[in-house]
Amino acid sequence: MKASELTSFQRWSILIGASVLLSLAMGMRQSFGLLQPSVIRDVGITSADFSLATALQNIIWGVTQPIVGLMADRYGSRWVMLGGVVIYAAGLVLMMFADSALTFTLGCGVCVGIALSCTASSMTMTATSRTVSPAKRSVAMGAVSAAGSLGLVLASPLAQTLITTSGWQMALVGFLGLAAVMLPSAFFAGRSDKIDIDKADDSERSAGEVVQAALGHSGFMVMAIAFFVCGLQLVFITTHLPNYLAICGLDPSLGASALATIGLFNVMGSYVFGWLGGRYPKQYLLGGIYIVRSLAIAAYFYFPASATSTLVFAAVMGALWLGVIPLVNGLVAQLFGLRFMATLTGIAFLSHQVGSFIGAWGGGMIYDHLGNYDRAWQAAVLIGLIAGTAQMLMNVRPPRRREELALPATA
Repeated sequence: MKASELTSFQRWSILIGASVLLSLAMGMRQSFGLLQPSVIRDVGITSADFSLATALQNIIWGVTQPIVGLMADRYGSRWVMLGGVVIYAAGLVLMMFADSALTFTLGCGVCVGIALSCTASSMTMTATSRTVSPAKRSVAMGAVSAAGSLGLVLASPLAQTLITTSGWQMALVGFLGLAAVMLPSAFFAGRSDKIDIDKADDSERSAGEVVQAALGHSGFMVMAIAFFVCGLQLVFITTHLPNYLAICGLDPSLGASALATIGLFNVMGSYVFGWLGGRYPKQYLLGGIYIVRSLAIAAYFYFPASATSTLVFAAVMGALWLGVIPLVNGLVAQLFGLRFMATLTGIAFLSHQVGSFIGAWGGGMIYDHLGNYDRAWQAAVLIGLIAGTAQMLMNVRPPRRREELALPATA
């Protein structure tokens, strides 16, 4: 079946399934920072232990994403997504009953990390790309990313309310309820497996040849390395902003309000950048996001924090949050087509997750050793400005196929 032959119900069921799956997977994961003060107190771990668990989650997500993407490209995404939901739920259960840093790390770090490879942006963007025409691809990915942002608007207030009224374990029980909703979402999103890829996108090259071509393409490598900064900045904020607000003596509920604000403005930003990506060079938009983010971080952490400045900062960051997803995935499709899109976005995402690891763990280590986050945010600003500039200069010409290079020159 071709994408053009889908009925409206079939198309919308795939897109809505992908949106809900992405929304809940990311919404819960981005709300884990709200648990930090309670987990540190009740389980008896340090901020560095919590940060290490979050950091391992991100690096495991990154390391397993290319493997999961290759499995989905070869065997279909439905069972990969469904398996990811089950692993996500197992991780939440381990976190709920954690009595040591090791148990908490196995749940939050290992299980949730693997689950995100199966349920988050790479898989859902691949399903979305298959479902719509090339002309609508960028805006569709932006729309799914936008809808996916609503998970943070739901998950963070839910978590904070349950933490305040019933304790952090009950917040995880609430998250298990959200994980149950992910199961039918994964089933419907997996219908994209039945859609044939256009011949123009489905080259006869093997996965190994496509990966080799990507690793030898200067533009792809610049994009992947710049993606490192995206992970570092965003995970530093979601992991450490609640603790930073507590240090500043602000109301604990402000952390949840900030995360919800990020999610709300992310809805608008994701859609807008998806729409813009279909009309303007994606590399310029990506570079601009990294640079503006860096300037916003510098302005927020340089001045004393307040409720107003925190919510304004959250709104700015939210508008720039997941707007990178349709742009990065769009660039991969532009350079290499759809056949091994999940594999290639997984490779780029590995760089993103290395940055996430450093943003989460490094932020905790800096705080534990220096008693503040000054060096952490300063480093995030500096490398963000460098990466944004490099991203704007990336090579966006698709690589020539090996057989084309072997053709003799014509007169």
